[in-house]
Amino acid sequence: MFPLNPNHLPKSVSSLFSAYASFTAFKFLIQTVVNELKEFIPPWVRSYIYSKLRKYFFKPRPNDKLTLVINKNIGMAPNEVYDKVEVYLGSKISPSDSRLELSKTSKQKSVSLAIEKRGQDVQDTFDDIDLRWTYVAKSSKKCRPNKFRPPSPGDDGEEESHYWSFELSFDRKHRAQVIDSYMPYVLAQAESIKQGERVLKLHSTGREQYGPSKSCIDLVHPATFETMAMDPELKKMIIDDLDRFVKRRELYKKVGKAWKRGYLLYGPPGTGKSSLIAAMANYLKFDIYDLELSSIYGDSELRRVLLSTSNRSIVVVEDIDCSVQIKNRESAQPSKIPPTHPSRDCKFTLSGLLNFIDGLWSCCGDERIIVFTTNHKERLDPALLRPGRMDLHIHLSYCTPSGFRILASNYLGIHESSPHHLFGEIESLIESTEVTPAAVAEELMKSDDADVVLEGLVKFLKEKKAADDKMKSKKAKKAEQERMKKAEEEGSKSGEEEGTNKAEVGGSKKGNEEATKKAEEVGTEKGKEEGTNKTESQERDEDVNTNC
Repeated sequence: MFPLNPNHLPKSVSSLFSAYASFTAFKFLIQTVVNELKEFIPPWVRSYIYSKLRKYFFKPRPNDKLTLVINKNIGMAPNEVYDKVEVYLGSKISPSDSRLELSKTSKQKSVSLAIEKRGQDVQDTFDDIDLRWTYVAKSSKKCRPNKFRPPSPGDDGEEESHYWSFELSFDRKHRAQVIDSYMPYVLAQAESIKQGERVLKLHSTGREQYGPSKSCIDLVHPATFETMAMDPELKKMIIDDLDRFVKRRELYKKVGKAWKRGYLLYGPPGTGKSSLIAAMANYLKFDIYDLELSSIYGDSELRRVLLSTSNRSIVVVEDIDCSVQIKNRESAQPSKIPPTHPSRDCKFTLSGLLNFIDGLWSCCGDERIIVFTTNHKERLDPALLRPGRMDLHIHLSYCTPSGFRILASNYLGIHESSPHHLFGEIESLIESTEVTPAAVAEELMKSDDADVVLEGLVKFLKEKKAADDKMKSKKAKKAEQERMKKAEEEGSKSGEEEGTNKAEVGGSKKGNEEATKKAEEVGTEKGKEEGTNKTESQERDEDVNTNC
């Protein structure tokens, strides 16, 4: 190499090329040495060296940077911010990352990929603000507090404690914007990621023989709105209503209403009420709480069970008209006591259920959906059905042609764009026959051959239509017989009433004659008695005159 004195710098072209060649050779030598060292130096050591060199050569101006420290624990409690930052940073994968973590738990649906926290800095940008995240792991040793236990061989009497934290560094002038805008954004993104990865739960709430019971399993029901055999307009209406509900947090708060919504699903059995609930849960990523009213013995217990449900959940009461006999609020009689506890008084009332749905207790929970199902809407108390309690009434009726096309696509893979030649006949039969989607789906599963299945479905629908027509004819005949019988009974009753009236009139006339005859007999007897008394008086007068 040449000295840096300007008087000794090479002045000829050949000398300059020689100097450049020497510098290039030295540069390649240094690069070779560094590349060789990379194979032996761990990444976290290299990161430490780079950070020290960066601080030494590019030392920031004093009081120019601000660092926020987010510890993993706050005392004995976990730090929620740390967990969400960990989730958020795990998704910040860039092509320049050299080390990644691959993991999958039993509850996750797929393999997750994340950056390795230790030894790497994560650069982030928010509203043109440069931010740097650093993962910090520390350990310290301290004397073990138990002085009475003798140390084991190789034990130095000290225990090691570990501390983990994230450090967020940025320019001090952006402090307010980072705390007020960036951190809420990080927490919201982490929550969204967790919601996408979480496994939905199906909770069973009620009461066992020895006390309250609550258990849950993974909700693996595959029902979605795409696979539901429903009318497209009804399906779109339900989806739009759910979307509006989850976006109206501030509106519900503004108008002073609890953030909840009630749905009443009614219709014949087999029309997809339970599947619709599962589709709603899968669409919103909400857990389901299956509430068993037949095991609830009082209003206070009902409140305890419902308060144990979480936010962002669907509370379901299936077949509410059959699960328990709820008396209306004007009735003093309690609901039916379950046979497992015949000696216990049941005080569960309709008022208790209404108070949780629409009373003061309804505010104990956010983003909650309440669903009642029934096969007979007319049996329910009108107090349950009014808006504010059951806000939307959804009638799930028999299968329609559009519903059949969805089922054919799901089960047979026959799409609407290329229909089968039997579709026209099947849709015509479905329009004139009351058949549930469950019955149609059962027919579609009887064979893997589409022709065989659809021919069997045509036969089934024709038999069903004939049976329905026969049943309707029987019902019409029976109704006509009952009408004629009722008319005969009314005619017979009318004749009996006329006969009774005539008998009453005849009886009254006969009574009058008997009364008159009796009066005459009484008058005759009275006249005879008066004549006898008069004769006896005359005889006494004659005896007196003779004695004189």
